[in-house]
Amino acid sequence: MGGMIELMLPSMTCGHCVHTVTEAVHRVDPAATLEIELPAHRVQIDSNKPREDFVRELTQEGYAPCAP
Repeated sequence: MGGMIELMLPSMTCGHCVHTVTEAVHRVDPAATLEIELPAHRVQIDSNKPREDFVRELTQEGYAPCAP
């Protein structure tokens, strides 16, 4: 697919957060695949969409990424 985008989401702490983050990613790109490491607060997104689109959507959901 596209490029790998890695984001650190310090406020992602539970299963509900994982569900919300997954939905936000798929709103930006329904074809994106993602891998979430909850204990590390890390999400990896494989998508052709720009990183900024995911950052904006996740920030609106309350999961503002910080630099990995």
